This record gives sequence, C-alpha cells and structure tokens, in this order.
Amino acid sequence: MCTHHDDQSQHNLPCLHCQPHSYIHMVQHMIERCILLRMSRDECVKALDHHASILPLVTLTVWRGLQRENKDFFETYGHFVSPRPFLSGYVRRSARFARRIQ
Repeated sequence: MCTHHDDQSQHNLPCLHCQPHSYIHMVQHMIERCILLRMSRDECVKALDHHASILPLVTLTVWRGLQRENKDFFETYGHFVSPRPFLSGYVRRSARFARRIQ
C-alpha cells in the first residue's frame, strides 16, 4: 500500500509515485467526467484539486496531452464552454418567467 498520500491509499486510488500510469489514467477519466459536465479547463482543474486532491499541474499536463491527441474536439469544446455574456441574462429572465408561471 502506498505511503505517499494517506488519504488516497485509504480509498484505494492509484498513487502518482507508485503507479504513475494508473494515476494518469484516473486523472484522464476524471477530466472526461468534467467534460461531460461541460466544465472549462480551469473549472476542471479547480474541481479536481478541491474534490480529489489532484495537483493542478498534473491535471493541466493530462489536459494538454488530451488536447494534443484530440485537437478538433478541444477546439470545438473550447468554443462551446467559453463564457457567453448574454447567456447569464437569459438565465435570469427565464428564472423570473418560471416563477410567474407557478
């Protein structure tokens, strides 16, 4: 059992130092889940740091590797998740409209 990170070893998660390939695969899987949740790269980095104690540098490195392998996807995805200034106003108006209906 890994002694580098006590909190990870308690949950049977791979360790970056003891099982680097498994660890990177786990981070890749977590990034893919963030993508399914339509998170930006920065949101994903913060979420993995906060909820899974994944170092931001590791997440960024794996993210960049995925970008290199899937250029077209990430180009399109970047446009899809980029902040849209008019969307927030639309959401606020929709919420007010929904309250009136009830």
